[in-house]
Amino acid sequence: LPGCPHRIFIIWAISSWFRRGPAPQEQSSPGGAPRAPSRNLFPKDTLMDLYVYISEHEHFTDFNLSSALFWEKRDLVYGDWTSGDNSDGCYEHYGEVDISQSVQQNGSIYIHVYFTKSGFHPDPRQKNLYRRLATVHTSRMINKYKRRRFQKTKNLLTGETEADPEMIKRAEDYGPVEVISHWHPNLTINMVDDHTPWVKGSVPPPLDQYVKFDAISGDYFPILYFNDYWNLQKDYFPINETLQRLPFRLSFCPLSLWRWQLYAAQSTRSPWNFLGEDLYEQSDEEQDSVKVALLETNPYLLALTIVVSIVHSIFEFLAFKNDIQFWNSRQSLEGLSVRSVFFGVFQSLVVLLYILDNETNFVVQVSVFIGLLIDLWKITKVMDVRV
Repeated sequence: LPGCPHRIFIIWAISSWFRRGPAPQEQSSPGGAPRAPSRNLFPKDTLMDLYVYISEHEHFTDFNLSSALFWEKRDLVYGDWTSGDNSDGCYEHYGEVDISQSVQQNGSIYIHVYFTKSGFHPDPRQKNLYRRLATVHTSRMINKYKRRRFQKTKNLLTGETEADPEMIKRAEDYGPVEVISHWHPNLTINMVDDHTPWVKGSVPPPLDQYVKFDAISGDYFPILYFNDYWNLQKDYFPINETLQRLPFRLSFCPLSLWRWQLYAAQSTRSPWNFLGEDLYEQSDEEQDSVKVALLETNPYLLALTIVVSIVHSIFEFLAFKNDIQFWNSRQSLEGLSVRSVFFGVFQSLVVLLYILDNETNFVVQVSVFIGLLIDLWKITKVMDVRV
């Protein structure tokens, strides 16, 4: 994986800096007194029942529809790390999801997960079995919309193209970019094993979007997290009219607080999106490269490579700094070649155009672009440039 560790460090360092939110302000109640710490509404070792529904509706109400119930698991124990087939607290269920024509034609499909204290039911209409403080719910869209770009390139010498005729026709019908619904057959539901006395309004981002407080009691519900971090982009496949059912393997596992914090930080929206999605849209290969490196590379080799890459990055920035200092301190052109300056600009421009054409990763593009700017600035040192 060439350049992978370098990309890991640079993107992690920059994104971590951008993701630092403002220090949480001390929250006070309307009377001016500090808010009291809250507690988890599900104490440790609480017996729970799990209900998982699959629906095309974002807001679910069809509890009596048996076909919507994908998985029901009773008598789970909150904070249990020893049960399950592998004695790790995890349970797994495999099934197939029937899809309608709407989903086949780019419609959305949602998963609705309910945990209730043992003996209760998530349907609010069952007055004798439903309790608001005994039910925790979360949902999300489980299909993913991905853009497929049509490349209308052709050989400049022969005028021929290697593009599929069907793809050319779709490009004429849908334009250069087509949005297609995709499916991944794996998803994990994590319940965070955490009893931190969170204070409402003081939970640091990005954790605050997952900790849900009860408006009346002030306590918080158990934290549920859909974990698809290890789902590789290459394993997604498009949903179309040829598919009647979708394979789906759903897992439930407990998750520690510190691991949840790592996942939550990584799933935060990229800070570079303010530049526009098209500018910093990573290819599927780039999104998978870091995960594959972590999964398949020897940890010691990976650590060594990261250290070497960090040192390389430091020396690269020092080279930029020294180059600028050298040219900024020159009072004459003695011993310098004006032609070499212009040739350096030409060379840097060719390299930049080449890596842009090959869609090299963003970090390399930035490095080469900075080098080109420095070469352009050198022209002002060897010539009298006036506007």
